[in-house]
Amino acid sequence: MEINFKFLDEAINTSKCRIKNTPINEGLSLVSIDNRENHPIEIERDIDQSLIQFYFGAEGELSFQFHQGAYQLQLKKGRCLLFYNPLMALPLKIELKENSRALFLYIKVENLHRLFIEGSEELAFISPDNVNKKFYSEAELEPSLMVAVNQVFQSPVHGAAEKVFLHAKVLELLALFFNRKEGTDVEACPFLEDEDNVKKIRLAKKIIIEKMADPPTITELAKEIGLNEYRLKEGFKNIYGTTVFKYLNDYRLDVARQLLEQDHVKVNEAAYQIGYTNPSHFIAAFRKKFGVTPKKYLLHR
Repeated sequence: MEINFKFLDEAINTSKCRIKNTPINEGLSLVSIDNRENHPIEIERDIDQSLIQFYFGAEGELSFQFHQGAYQLQLKKGRCLLFYNPLMALPLKIELKENSRALFLYIKVENLHRLFIEGSEELAFISPDNVNKKFYSEAELEPSLMVAVNQVFQSPVHGAAEKVFLHAKVLELLALFFNRKEGTDVEACPFLEDEDNVKKIRLAKKIIIEKMADPPTITELAKEIGLNEYRLKEGFKNIYGTTVFKYLNDYRLDVARQLLEQDHVKVNEAAYQIGYTNPSHFIAAFRKKFGVTPKKYLLHR
């Protein structure tokens, strides 16, 4: 499967700006793009609706433009985007800033099904219930993923062996991408066809973080964001991998750990700052999450 982007200005197709397409097999293609010019460049292509699209930012910044520029997304170094829209082909224009490079990976949905045949129910956007719904996610690249991305640009093999190397790297990228820890912001939401719901769930997360010391109840939170309680709880779990208050509690304890690393903050003070009125409850929660009490953590940090 070959994916060929074209430069909007053919005059800039120089040795300092390269697009390399590597068809891996009939349903899988890898595109590497490297802009060493001192100015942005633009490329474009229509992406077939049968393809799941992965974009990995290796350096610099890219700007994705949809619907004649009416809607834009940014891809920065260390971030990745995933698009899947089985309802229509996606006209795509991309601007690469100066000194930017990125990997584009395209795979047909049936090919991804075959790779993850036993776990496809866990991949929300290719499960039977959602295979005809559009999907979008944005996430930070884990260090292991970032290493794999950079290794594609630093391929140590050439000739016929290079395609074997790149095929292995593509499989590694997919394995690492879907090997996400619980709670990562992968928006595997069963009602993603309604983008307003995703925005409301994101708002819910923002609210509980800002009000972590005195958080709203589920009922209050649902009313504030304009969703019913069921959709709030189910949507939050699908997007962030855990319940609202488990997410909040983990966040608060991470904040407490950071506070304790400041020499002037005592255990009781850290507990009160994150919303615990009973220090003994805080100590128990801290030990459950980190395996040690706050006092022992201070002694061994």
